[in-house]
Amino acid sequence: MTVLVIGGAASGKSEYAENLLCRLSGDAPKVYVATMEPHGAEAVARIAKHRKARTGKGFVTLERCTNLAGLRVPKQCAVLLEDLGNLCANEMFSPRGSGDGAEASILRGLRYLRGQCAHVVIVSNEIFCGGTAYSGETLRYLRTLARLHREIAATVDGVCEVVCGIPAYYKGAERFAKL
Repeated sequence: MTVLVIGGAASGKSEYAENLLCRLSGDAPKVYVATMEPHGAEAVARIAKHRKARTGKGFVTLERCTNLAGLRVPKQCAVLLEDLGNLCANEMFSPRGSGDGAEASILRGLRYLRGQCAHVVIVSNEIFCGGTAYSGETLRYLRTLARLHREIAATVDGVCEVVCGIPAYYKGAERFAKL
């Protein structure tokens, strides 16, 4: 099964996604695919916070900031991708990224993961809720992430938004309500 989990900053989306993957995975190995590049003290602190939250949950962490299709994971494992927004920014703007081919590269990588894994939970950011005055590269990034959300949502088993720690399913509610 594949689920897209979206939420705003500090909404509880990561904790929900981790717990969901733990419930889905059964005995399958759990892999946490970390996409954040550790640029600066704030990023390092966020990475440490997320690592601490996963302690004792049995995750193996793989760092992958770009080229998701090049990642090798155990067959039939359960993957938590944290997060799509970072991956998109890295693919678009990092020297190692695919630049204008970011969207295609990410979708190719997700198809690869879905073909290898028993379960994939994708965490992403709520977008276009913080205002309307975007321009330039910020607007290009947000539009790319929005297209990714739509493409992914069309093909996954569940789409969930987490608000104040409460999951609300837009797709697949009947399947995931029992978990």
